[in-house]
Amino acid sequence: MHEIKATRADILAHARAWIGTPYHHQASVRGVGTDCLGLVRGIYRDLYGTDGEAAPAYTRDWSDASGEEAMLIAARRHLIEIAPSEAAPGDVLVFRYRQRHVAKHAAILAGATFIHAIEGAPVSEVPLIAWWRRRIAGAFSFPGVTG
Repeated sequence: MHEIKATRADILAHARAWIGTPYHHQASVRGVGTDCLGLVRGIYRDLYGTDGEAAPAYTRDWSDASGEEAMLIAARRHLIEIAPSEAAPGDVLVFRYRQRHVAKHAAILAGATFIHAIEGAPVSEVPLIAWWRRRIAGAFSFPGVTG
């Protein structure tokens, strides 16, 4: 795990720099294209100067057949798992679209809002409404984050 000295405000500034980036499956290039995983990978790269690991090729239905929680497992390798109730601005949230399905959406918490990439829209900051809150499968902090 890489260590940095960054604040939550730094993370939010990096995340907000991605706003407007078009959705593109498996991409992670600010201003050009990204998906939700690419957004988190890009912020990690901005903070630590490197990707945590090379992302494998994945399809939109990845892990559905196996039931493996690939996104949560990878997050645990590179981030610090916290209780969702303790998540603060700058933390990563991982969501399940449906109960009893694998978690496969990620975003950056920004208080009452979150920043994410979702198919059909550019990276956006949107309200963390009850629909999303009910789907939180995990929460993670970037290592080395302060205030």
